[in-house]
Amino acid sequence: MIASDTDPPPRSPWTTLSGRAVYDNPWIAVTEHQVLTPAGTPGIYGVVHFRNVSVCVLPLMADGTVTLVGQHRYPLNAFSWELPEGGCPVGTAPLETGRRELQEETGLVAAHWHEVLRLHLSNCVSDEAAVSFLAWDLTEGPSHPEDTEQLTLRRVAFAEAVRMAQDGRITDAHSVATLLRVRLMALEGSLDGTLPTDLTRALAY
Repeated sequence: MIASDTDPPPRSPWTTLSGRAVYDNPWIAVTEHQVLTPAGTPGIYGVVHFRNVSVCVLPLMADGTVTLVGQHRYPLNAFSWELPEGGCPVGTAPLETGRRELQEETGLVAAHWHEVLRLHLSNCVSDEAAVSFLAWDLTEGPSHPEDTEQLTLRRVAFAEAVRMAQDGRITDAHSVATLLRVRLMALEGSLDGTLPTDLTRALAY
């Protein structure tokens, strides 16, 4: 079925019969639901509820470079280059989390912020929501990562960061989406009048 932009959202074809909590910690909760599928057959559906909203920041320096954060990601057992990110407790302003995480991880403080993206990161199994910001007019200072974090910082041209997202050197979904979204906004001209002209040119390269 193809819906038009004016059609009301269709009602869910899923029926929830029951649910039980199977795991819980300060960051996530897992619930197993007994359901009727859209075909009317019985089934189970496991849903991961996130207690935080993912916040990602693209910090754009005056010379057109961006700061990446590298760290070892335990679930993948692999090193990952990413944009600065952090968890925002539900009910807390994402912008405040963005300011905090940017300074903690990189030591950068931004005078200007612009929200560029909202998305769900893995909506087939979780309800994790995400928000992305572009930050500029940056002041450098000392970073203060959490005791459990071992971070490596790297500054690259925005164009190089986009290439890293395209060729698989950056695989973190939130970082990839943010980089490509900002690139598209620059090409469309939707950042004109928001960013200084020289920064807009750096993004549109």
